[in-house]
Amino acid sequence: MKVLFISLGCDKNSVDSEVMLGFLSQSGYSFTDDENEADIAVINTCCFINDAKEESINTIIEMGELRSSGQLRALIVTGCLGQRYTEDIHNELPEVDAIVGIGSLERIVEAIDNVLKGTPRDYLDGNSLPLHGNNKRVVTTGGYYDYLKIAEGCDKHCTYCVIPSVRGGFRSVPMEELIAEATELASKGVKELSLVAQETTLYGLDLYGHKALPELIRKLCQIEELKIIRLLYCYPEEITDELIEVIKTEEKVAHYLDIPIQSGSDAILRLMGRRTSAQDIKNLVNKLRKEIPDICLRTTLITGFPGETKECHLESVDMVRDLRFDRLGVFPYSKEEGTPAAKMKGQVTRKLKNERRDELMLLAQDIAFEINENLVGHKLWAIIEGYIPEENIYVGRTYRDAPGVDGYLFIKADRELISGDIVDVIITEAHEYDLIGELYEST
Repeated sequence: MKVLFISLGCDKNSVDSEVMLGFLSQSGYSFTDDENEADIAVINTCCFINDAKEESINTIIEMGELRSSGQLRALIVTGCLGQRYTEDIHNELPEVDAIVGIGSLERIVEAIDNVLKGTPRDYLDGNSLPLHGNNKRVVTTGGYYDYLKIAEGCDKHCTYCVIPSVRGGFRSVPMEELIAEATELASKGVKELSLVAQETTLYGLDLYGHKALPELIRKLCQIEELKIIRLLYCYPEEITDELIEVIKTEEKVAHYLDIPIQSGSDAILRLMGRRTSAQDIKNLVNKLRKEIPDICLRTTLITGFPGETKECHLESVDMVRDLRFDRLGVFPYSKEEGTPAAKMKGQVTRKLKNERRDELMLLAQDIAFEINENLVGHKLWAIIEGYIPEENIYVGRTYRDAPGVDGYLFIKADRELISGDIVDVIITEAHEYDLIGELYEST
């Protein structure tokens, strides 16, 4: 039996997909990326914002046509969309045989087996935390980098976000399981490990009574095969001096932090239910750059949140201009049913949301180019991701570039490099988001 596994959404969803692929692999299923060869399709869905929801629905419809024609023997939906809209999916998309909830990943084999036996059923056992550390994940990222999901759910309850209602409250994965899982990934060739969760900075508070992320990082750094540890989704109010010290002193930890701030306006931050002020954010950024001068800071902003006036928007513009984030993603506000923000007054038009996003992105592009220009002549390490044969150029990422979301470094080399190699590069040329360089040993 061949399974076509389609994973949509964020890198946290990708981890769930790899966990389910591990269960399927151990049960004798094989995999294909060709829908014409597949006997079974599994779609791991996302519903964080409207665009993600539409992509998930369209993918289900596409695979549903293959199920209706008899080409597929089973169509399974997993992930956030399935968890949140179980009844709607069965009513509107009857081609779907079964739904596996986000807390029931280990039931994926049972769900498929039941469909093939003609006794389909859903598995929606709530928000229990899968024991990732006890499962041999199937690495789908290329082998040299991957993600370690250290917690599930969220307790923040930002007014625009559906995650707590879909994925439940914050639950940390026990540290011993994470170390076992990271060791297993490293044994498969993973050199760069990005720690992910809805909020990584609160790791361990529920299990150990204190924020245990620094301790976890130190233990991960002891895994010899791992060379790079990267931190994503660190809420600004939870970043401690101890965490900053670990980033500063542990050689394997990339000087890179992803800190979602969402707005530069105190009024909007309050409406969002965020727990920082604009001044708090400025103080944190200044502290980080003082303690770790070469740190690369990534953040995200939401434009057009209900009640956002022109003045509120300009406060975000001023913050971006003043703090000069190295990496910036900007998203128009998405009105999600069931959230407090969806009922707020002062909803902003789609046109204005997009205009404000475009203004911030143009500013961010100028800043990124200036920062990249200042890197010319400097030596940076890079991890090799691939090769462009027609141009005889290798593609890599520096410590400043997280997989899939940031830029690339294009490298001229006079010797063969392999994906996963870590090399020193002299930067010779800068573009808005990408860099060009030469192997340090060649210069």
